[in-house]
Amino acid sequence: MKRPLIVTSLWSLVSAGAINSAIAADEPHVLMVLSSYGKQVDGKTTQPGFEFDELSKAYQVFSNNGIQVTLASPAGGQPLADEYNKDKSYNQAFLNDQQAMSALSDTVKLASLNGQSFDGVFIVGGKGPMFDLHQDNELQRLIREIYEQQGVVGAVCHGPAALVDVKLSNGDYLVDGRRVNGFTNLEETAFGKKWRPQFEFLLEDKLKERGGLFEQDGLMLNQVTIDGRLITGQNPFSTADTAVAMVRALGIEEVSEPVYKDDQSVKLAELLFRDKAAAVAQFNKSPDTYDVQMLAMLGVYQAKFATTQLQLHHAIELMTFVQSQFNHPMIELTIAKAHVRQNNQAEAKSSLLRAQKAYPDNAKIKAMLATL
Repeated sequence: MKRPLIVTSLWSLVSAGAINSAIAADEPHVLMVLSSYGKQVDGKTTQPGFEFDELSKAYQVFSNNGIQVTLASPAGGQPLADEYNKDKSYNQAFLNDQQAMSALSDTVKLASLNGQSFDGVFIVGGKGPMFDLHQDNELQRLIREIYEQQGVVGAVCHGPAALVDVKLSNGDYLVDGRRVNGFTNLEETAFGKKWRPQFEFLLEDKLKERGGLFEQDGLMLNQVTIDGRLITGQNPFSTADTAVAMVRALGIEEVSEPVYKDDQSVKLAELLFRDKAAAVAQFNKSPDTYDVQMLAMLGVYQAKFATTQLQLHHAIELMTFVQSQFNHPMIELTIAKAHVRQNNQAEAKSSLLRAQKAYPDNAKIKAMLATL
């Protein structure tokens, strides 16, 4: 942790440069770490890299709250991001920030850094960390140094892979006995088919193996776990809130919190699961704040991977809520299948009959109706 500035002489603060340096010395400084694993051959990704959405969201949170940021990676230079949507507001903000893009084009090599220079470290996710960051000795050293000097350690999605082998000076694993989260086994099943077979381990399993008290929310819902100075987020939609929690842990009380449409949509779904009337009222108040197509897909995945009747009920509620704003044959079929899994064939048939009016030529709807 950087020491507070000590003023030994009035003359030391005479110049504007000295004053600016003094102000900068009191600003928290966060190290943001990206995977160097990403690789492309002839424009095709052959090795996964870091998640650009997570970089841009967290960077904007830190930057908007006056925190210095250093971007670093194991190899240094410019790491490769996985495919991402450049039109997203947070990605646009990063891409249009010359200072941010300059830092990304020439990230600092981890081996050249000293943990005493930083007040916190934030590990950006993406599949890449599962291949390089989890076994990077220099990163383990930096995380240990920062944490043991009362710094804050944060990670999101697959970023907590960087924590699994971090040992403190007493030989204990950093995560041992501490509440922690990350990309869950269920989320790997739903979204990790391409790279998961190449993983050495599943993140949830390894964190538990190291003694971590693993916490999780539902599939692709927002979960931030705070255990003192260890702060972890479950998936991309937890990124901004994980960074905000870090900002507060760094001692900044009046935090500027960003509002992103995808994160707000996930939070609306969570509210709907708890209080449908409140969620409907909130949506109607400002519908443009939410991404209804994303809400629909979230409902579809919630239904597909539901393991309890309550989860099925929540999925049906979400998809039914979205139908008035956005509909598709897949949503209709998923609702009907969810009703069947609830042993409610009558409701499934009623739903399909309504769907048939909207999509009279859909063969899958006709086929399912024939089975009821």
